[in-house]
Amino acid sequence: MTTVKIASKLGAAAEAALEPHVPRLYARSGMRMLAIAELKHDDKNVPAADSDASAWVKCKITHLEVPGPDQEGAVREAMRVLYLQRTAAGTLTEDGELELDDHTLNLTAGLLTQIETARLTAALRHWAAYARRVVAADDLTLSEIRHELHTVADGLTAALTGGRADDGDL
Repeated sequence: MTTVKIASKLGAAAEAALEPHVPRLYARSGMRMLAIAELKHDDKNVPAADSDASAWVKCKITHLEVPGPDQEGAVREAMRVLYLQRTAAGTLTEDGELELDDHTLNLTAGLLTQIETARLTAALRHWAAYARRVVAADDLTLSEIRHELHTVADGLTAALTGGRADDGDL
């Protein structure tokens, strides 16, 4: 697996954005600070096929912004939503409905938008994996491929409609 390394040298714009915060960082050991960053591919290592070395990519922080106290809540909320989308998981029931796992439901804290986002993310992951398995099967007939594509379309429709019968609006 390729590992990611962060270059120790910041881009000029990132350094400029951090400059006003240096005194606070210096004064408080262990201090944490939120930031929004842009990473740029800077370098990579591609080991030979017979090598034991690991591949790596080095990124440089080119731009960075630190939110003020009044903006910190919005940035934390954005981080929470992005984490939820990245980690959303669930299982497909026998009825074709998606049930989110307990970890995902706990992250949503009962918020309808986040629950729906997590449900759709988990459903898309399921159907993407299903489609990849079908594509990897090289012995399917045209009729079997059509059947599998129909299954994926039905699954995606069920995800969009929350498991309700399709109302034909799509």
